[in-house]
Amino acid sequence: MKKIGIVITDPEDWTTRALTDAARKKGFSPFVLDLRAAEVSINSAAEESKAEKSATVFKVGDIKLSDLDAIIVRDAGAGTFEGVSFRFDILRELEDEGVPVVNSPEAIRNAANKYHASYLLAKAGLPVPETVAVQDFEAALKAISRFGDAVIKPVFGYKGKDIARVKNGEVQFSDKKVEPSSLETTLNKLLQERGMLYIQEFIENPGRDIRAFVVGGKAIGAIYRKAASGSWVNNLSQGGNADRCVLTKEQKELAEKAALAVSTTFAGVDIIEGLTGDLNNEIEFNSSQTEGRPKILEVNGTPSGKGIFDAWGINPADYIIEHIQNTL
Repeated sequence: MKKIGIVITDPEDWTTRALTDAARKKGFSPFVLDLRAAEVSINSAAEESKAEKSATVFKVGDIKLSDLDAIIVRDAGAGTFEGVSFRFDILRELEDEGVPVVNSPEAIRNAANKYHASYLLAKAGLPVPETVAVQDFEAALKAISRFGDAVIKPVFGYKGKDIARVKNGEVQFSDKKVEPSSLETTLNKLLQERGMLYIQEFIENPGRDIRAFVVGGKAIGAIYRKAASGSWVNNLSQGGNADRCVLTKEQKELAEKAALAVSTTFAGVDIIEGLTGDLNNEIEFNSSQTEGRPKILEVNGTPSGKGIFDAWGINPADYIIEHIQNTL
């Protein structure tokens, strides 16, 4: 029986359980792994004696990671730079040992870094919101003034956290518990904390965005993520709700090309539709008009499958496991 490792931090996570169940159904022996407990031993003597295929031993508990037939990364865990870097080094080295890792550490890093992902998407000729990355106050102020309505996102943010929207000089935060402050105070504080600012134009939208799930280069389904009342953030983790979405041909192609551009095997691709018409009267979406064409907000390399399962009954874990089975 082939052995498959599932890298997690929360054993009760819906997607973790779905991947484990899907692996068993396909005849795999699944092992749930928390890389925060990983240990690595390096011994050059092993290379001299040829007693080991590798001089390095990767373990989580009693599980020797190089003996696995494949690894799926659901969540490698946050933390300090050295800890996160160490865990990704382990995944990269296991790839070098011949263990397939899905998504690859390179793909996860590409997707997790919003700045670099925007670069890769634009390089591939895909539409993204106009984006400016700066490292000083005056440059940030200039970009925000030009946009008029802008969002400032953490480069390595997730779940819609720590996002600031600046409209007509006023600052709103995605977390309503954060006390509002002046634009100058906000910019200086964020620059001090982050060292740079990732700023995008705010795309007027119908109060929703699209999360398309792509596996093996094909979009398997999508949901609308609708912002909670009074909010401008569509993430489900920020109180948004999911509804069924049938992708247009253009949206489907964008999602598939975005996943490819970031090198992901499976991904959650976030697309914003944009508005056409008079915003004060009738609001409509028309993908045939340039100003209303969909744009890619970001690509998630470790997405949850719960939203699309709840909306459609589509279980991405089944597709992921089948893809791995077909490639082994």
